Amino acid sequence: MASTREAHMTPEKFYVEACDDGADDVLTIDRVSTEVTLAVKKDVPPSAVTRPIFGILGTIHLVAGNYLIVITKKTKVGEFFNHVIWKATDFDVLSYKKTMLHLTDIQLQDNKTFLAMLNHVLNVDGFYFSTTYDLTHTLQRLSNTSPEFQEMSLLERADQRFVWNGHLLRELSAQPEVHRFALPVLHGFITMHSCSINGKYFDWILISRRSCFRAGVRYYVRGIDSEGHAANFVETEQIVHYSGSKASFVQTRGSIPVFWSQRPNLKYKPLPQISKVANHMDGFQRHFDSQVIIYGKQVIINLINQKGSEKPLEQTFATMVSSLGSGMMRYIAFDFHKECKNMRWDRLSILLDQVAEMQDELSYFLVDSAGQVVANQEGVFRSNCMDCLDRTNVIQSLLARRSLQAQLQRLGVLHVGQKLEEQDEFEKIYKNAWADNANACAKQYAGTGALKTDFTRTGKRTHLGLIMDGWNSMIRYYKNNFSDGFRQDSIDLFLGNYSVDELESHSPLSVPRDWKFLALPVIMVVAFSMCIICLLMAGDTWTETLAYVLFWGVASIGTFFIILYNGKDFVDAPRLVQKEKID
Repeated sequence: MASTREAHMTPEKFYVEACDDGADDVLTIDRVSTEVTLAVKKDVPPSAVTRPIFGILGTIHLVAGNYLIVITKKTKVGEFFNHVIWKATDFDVLSYKKTMLHLTDIQLQDNKTFLAMLNHVLNVDGFYFSTTYDLTHTLQRLSNTSPEFQEMSLLERADQRFVWNGHLLRELSAQPEVHRFALPVLHGFITMHSCSINGKYFDWILISRRSCFRAGVRYYVRGIDSEGHAANFVETEQIVHYSGSKASFVQTRGSIPVFWSQRPNLKYKPLPQISKVANHMDGFQRHFDSQVIIYGKQVIINLINQKGSEKPLEQTFATMVSSLGSGMMRYIAFDFHKECKNMRWDRLSILLDQVAEMQDELSYFLVDSAGQVVANQEGVFRSNCMDCLDRTNVIQSLLARRSLQAQLQRLGVLHVGQKLEEQDEFEKIYKNAWADNANACAKQYAGTGALKTDFTRTGKRTHLGLIMDGWNSMIRYYKNNFSDGFRQDSIDLFLGNYSVDELESHSPLSVPRDWKFLALPVIMVVAFSMCIICLLMAGDTWTETLAYVLFWGVASIGTFFIILYNGKDFVDAPRLVQKEKID
């Protein structure tokens, strides 16, 4: 099946050809009535402007009217069991309207802001698709499907948790005859490598699927919602394909599944707030009921600190597991920072040894070259830290390596007694891929690359890694406080959590920013700059220079602490969807 389509545009209609080789069907979208119908190629007017596209992401309604979003650039990730996997790298947002003269100045400005939000999400790296393969399901889920399921379109059969353009495709979803024009798009990370150990070649694949339920940015989306959806939920699948046999190991990560928040307030680490009024058990049980149905047994690895501000969350999590009393759940608390302090990351072996027997019980999925299922994965490790990013990714990579060791031995790639860690060429591929996975997930949730990737890449904690972690932490701090409101609004608009109504009498975008929010960056930059200037332009004596530096230093620090006293007034907060406040 070809993946390139031709899109034709006239002032009245959009025409999009099917990507099937030899297909004559053309999707027609009326730019005035917004009606979607099927036509044939001969119906496309010769006067139409033609351009190549690689798929339809969907449609969205903004102040100016409807927009069609198409994929205009892609890169090949690799081939997955003879199916080509693509990364979408550029998009175009096409207006149905030919003019904006019907809009007031305020509406024009609002529409411009909404378009900026849309483009912000589209510019975040990590959108993947295939025209022939269902990327939203694990190998094990796909092996348990019916013939009827196999006959469904990719859109119909997709796991809706991982279809990031589900809202954008809602109009096409309502018409089964046009489903072939709608591509479910995954957000997360995919890498594929052809590898060799002992002269035996195999494909090694890593896929992280980010859930679009309770999606958002680091400090504005924590915990769970009333449906039991956890923030920053990611399903990660590691796949091996060797000589016709396929093996898979699945893990999940997600925010601590109780009702809690951690709203930014200019402090480096805002204090987590656990709700005193919410029914934690209801949301907690909804979350794990769905997890058990989908994945089976749950081995929970909680990596947060067991002292300080994180301690109440660890205690609450442990209490909830104990209260639920499910035989399908095991809970392990491992204080990552305490156990690995002073760069003693070799102590992670304590956790691996503790869960080794459980991992053997959970097993992995394996199907032989004849298509017979040899082993099923009976459950998953559900790992978390506060962000479910840095600490979580380190642990997941170690658990995945242990599973891979067993799989490659069973498949005959590794000899008896051989260790995966001793295969230098593969180890480099493996560690870099997991570090890249960490960076992708971190950028999508926290706005920067991951921390602790020096260990993932090299197996050692380094001083350079500590410096890079400090830099990324500083960038995270700025983004979390001064740009995450816009980022959260962008995600809510993209996913349909907020819908634009041009008849709305009071636009949420018309709410003016507090003067303190606008003044803060200026105040801080001026005070800090004066400190630097005083150092560069030394006075007649060191005493005079020191006096200048102290004056401006005290001024900047004083200003910062005055602001910090009521920091929530200075952060960039979301404006489209009111995020729940935890009492």
